Amino acid sequence: MSFISKYLPNAALILAALIWASSFIALKYAFYTFDPMVVIFGRLFVASIAFLFLWRYISDVKIQKSDIKYLLVMALFEPCIYFIFESQALSNTTAANAGIITALLPLMVAFAARAFLKETLTKNMLVGFALAISGSIWLSLTINSSQYSPNPLYGNFMEFLAMVCATGYTIMLKHLSSRFNPFFLTATQAFVGAVFYLPIMFLPSVQKPVSFEILPVIAVIYLGVVVTIGAYGLYNYGVSRTKASTASAYVNLIPAFTIILAFILLKEKLSLSGLLASFVIFFGVYISQTKNLKVKKVISLSLLMFVLFATVASVCSMW
Repeated sequence: MSFISKYLPNAALILAALIWASSFIALKYAFYTFDPMVVIFGRLFVASIAFLFLWRYISDVKIQKSDIKYLLVMALFEPCIYFIFESQALSNTTAANAGIITALLPLMVAFAARAFLKETLTKNMLVGFALAISGSIWLSLTINSSQYSPNPLYGNFMEFLAMVCATGYTIMLKHLSSRFNPFFLTATQAFVGAVFYLPIMFLPSVQKPVSFEILPVIAVIYLGVVVTIGAYGLYNYGVSRTKASTASAYVNLIPAFTIILAFILLKEKLSLSGLLASFVIFFGVYISQTKNLKVKKVISLSLLMFVLFATVASVCSMW
């Protein structure tokens, strides 16, 4: 195996995580002006148009009748249902906090991969999963409302449901990647998603655009071309070359990337309690991906870190 072929899937997954982190920022910009459903349809429509120009790369794929149900279920999970939850999440919580909740995805995929793909699930993963969930609940309860995060508890829960959909999507994707190339699977998502959201555009509850400011429009185009085609294409490629649980572990990078981008571009900040809760999530994810730690040591470290975070939070609250 050459150096490039060995590390290319890893590089693709890292770049996908970075692009996905930027999508939280782009979505927040777009949601300032457009109805969330307009934004979601717009990005999928833009992606579909882009794929029409790239049709020669996907037109030679042979689809069997038995493949159709799996392709539809994959697209139903993501983007169809996933984006409904995602739009609700980013309309009610901050981009940074939504990015942090995505840290749960690798743990959820690990459970699903164990059940459906027979991949190994270690005791460290179980402990890490429990710790990360605890951190997510803590994060949801400590975030304050603001102009652009009116209901963070609800928004974080919607983001969690989006991660449930992403888990189902990853399992379906891994199943289909043995027969179809990543480019075709990404195009399927865009086409099915655009058809799914088209009728929703005509609902009375959806506010139609009355103006087209340049920055939100650019954000929608960016979401359609760079994120929908680029990030999903890179992630689909990575999943096709590695285990589902291994590929999803790179999603851990999204919160870190998101916090940095949100701080730079949106001037968002996390409270001290939010930062501590984030560390708990990261620590849980780290444990879940560590193979050499013994269970007793993992539990001891978990308790030690929890006491440390609680102590720091208590001291800081008195200042």
